[in-house]
Amino acid sequence: MTLAARARRALAPHWYAWTMVAPVTVVLGVIIGFPLVRGVYLSLTDADEANVARDIGMNHLPATYHFTGLDTYRAILTDPVFWGRLGWTVVWTVACVGITYLIGLGLATLLNRPLRGRTAYRLALILPWALPAFVSVFTWRMLFNDRNGLLNSVLTGGGIGAIPWLNDPTWAKLAVIAVNVWLGVPFMLVALLGGLQSLPGELYEAAEMDGAGPWQRFRHITLPGLRTVSSTVILLSTIWTFNMFPVIFLLTRGGPGDATEILVTYAYRLSFVDSPRDFSGSAAWGVLILLILCAAAVLHRRALRKQGETW
Repeated sequence: MTLAARARRALAPHWYAWTMVAPVTVVLGVIIGFPLVRGVYLSLTDADEANVARDIGMNHLPATYHFTGLDTYRAILTDPVFWGRLGWTVVWTVACVGITYLIGLGLATLLNRPLRGRTAYRLALILPWALPAFVSVFTWRMLFNDRNGLLNSVLTGGGIGAIPWLNDPTWAKLAVIAVNVWLGVPFMLVALLGGLQSLPGELYEAAEMDGAGPWQRFRHITLPGLRTVSSTVILLSTIWTFNMFPVIFLLTRGGPGDATEILVTYAYRLSFVDSPRDFSGSAAWGVLILLILCAAAVLHRRALRKQGETW
């Protein structure tokens, strides 16, 4: 059987479904596929602000950059800057995802019980998720202000010295982690609360009748029952946090110095801030970020398969 015949045979039973998804597939291919291919190509050249095609008045200057192969990748991977940014990005991601998951799980467990005013608590806890990220970040930036910020005003009023939240490398790292956790908890809360409500109540009743305490029920029923939901939200949160541009850029601009710079903000800096703008370097950093996240997704899938689950 030829390849065309196999394709027709596979598509014939579900032609209507394929017809419905075709427009979306084409749009995504144009919006995502073309920039991705273009970025990979630029990463294999020496393109920068001085040699790309551009218009100056009525004159058009053609592109003069050249194909350089993997030279840009070799330069990045042998540069301590990349490994320093990667190390902080991993720490930032693990800290944010870990703290967000623990807080979200704790709040979801509390809100899954009969509680007076539970609906009001749920709405209040989801509020950070409803606000645009830049609004939340600018609000936190005002709170962290050294001179007029609310946090330092409270500390000064209590006899404690003001803290340079965004001007000290250590405090700046703690500040960006705190803001990202505040933004990420609602997502964890909603997802884990839905997972908790899907667990059969009979399991808890049977365990309680067998003499299992709260911790034992949580350890042997709740955590195993949330395994699928937990693995999914942790993977999604890891991808989002690894590429969380707004929090870092709007809160600290990667500073003080480069203390809070992560991979994605440095790639942006190369292409839009530093002069001359390094398009090939920025594209190569973007490709490396994509490869790292793809590797994380593959490892996640293998872990699920070992547990007997599908993805």
